[in-house]
Amino acid sequence: MRVLALVKSADDVCYRYRLEAFAWTLAEQGLLMEAQPLHRGVRRLGQLWATSRADLVILQRHLLRLPEWLLLRRRARRLIYDVDDALFLRDSYHPRGERSDWRMFHFWTTIFGADAVLAGNPFLAEFAARFTDRDRVMTMPTCVDPRRYQTARHLRRGAAVRLAWIGQSSTLRSLDVAQPQLRAAAACLPGLRMRVICDRLARVPGMRMEFCAWSSQSEAEDLAGSDIGVNWLPADRWSEGKCGLRVLQYMAAGLPVVANPVGMNRTMVIDGETGFLAETPADWAAAIERLALDPALRRQMGAAGRRLLEQHYNIEGWGPRLARFIRQVAIGGNGQLDGARLDGARLDGARRPEPRRVARSHDYPPRPRGAAAGARVAAEREQG
Repeated sequence: MRVLALVKSADDVCYRYRLEAFAWTLAEQGLLMEAQPLHRGVRRLGQLWATSRADLVILQRHLLRLPEWLLLRRRARRLIYDVDDALFLRDSYHPRGERSDWRMFHFWTTIFGADAVLAGNPFLAEFAARFTDRDRVMTMPTCVDPRRYQTARHLRRGAAVRLAWIGQSSTLRSLDVAQPQLRAAAACLPGLRMRVICDRLARVPGMRMEFCAWSSQSEAEDLAGSDIGVNWLPADRWSEGKCGLRVLQYMAAGLPVVANPVGMNRTMVIDGETGFLAETPADWAAAIERLALDPALRRQMGAAGRRLLEQHYNIEGWGPRLARFIRQVAIGGNGQLDGARLDGARLDGARRPEPRRVARSHDYPPRPRGAAAGARVAAEREQG
């Protein structure tokens, strides 16, 4: 069975962790996946037209313009939409605020027209279920292969420890917002250093900064050479849609995590076991100081985080489930997708979402009646 994934790029972090990581498992199940970066302009139309060559298409993250979406929906035999961010909103730092009618309209059209939805966390799954049948939404977390990661040795102590932050430059703004918390920690531990694994260096006044240029070959080693992972998320709906990859990478490297209690941080960071949830500058300073002064505690919490990842966020555990889900969508036709229910495929430890009525008309666009209904899904596009 041929599966076509339409993605941002071959090295895009979302593709690498949510789809490419499962390629071998899918192949073992007879699902041969090809990834194609979406073209721009007129070339995209030819690409979407060619999707009928595949048995099933996975559209990852993109919100297509309506004519493009209708073309894809008409040509693809079966279609899964993979979403791992609150794409119906603008991001936390957008000068125009989070609300976007354009994004909401295209998100709603995409969810309504897809045969099934693969959501990265329960918040996204519950929101998607407002625009389609609950049985067509599966929650699958972003997963990490712990075998790729060495674990930190935790030999340093006090101000000699290294904090770690990893991510794309587009998310560096979170370190700017978290500066009061980080400066408080640096004041308690003069000389404290932060390792930034990114394509650009951030600045935190009062703290020594160490830049590690990100690459897929060196990220695991750079994390293993650190001592404490940190993650700060703005308290808004955009952050609720984040899927916690940064925290999972810290756990894979055996690092305890200090994070604020927002979004998936609340689920992944078990306070006092895999790290500390802290909000105020004083809380952050106390948490980081305690971990910095106690290598044994860091080692213990890092090991607990690694076990948590291996049990609940490991590609080995989720690969067969993803393969089963794809096959059911490809051959299942209409009706319930076994195992795709929100309550049956939710993240371990996540609370079952309460039933919600369809959003009020003044909050969301009206539900469409004809567009995308009844079309079939699958695909392939011409190589660039």
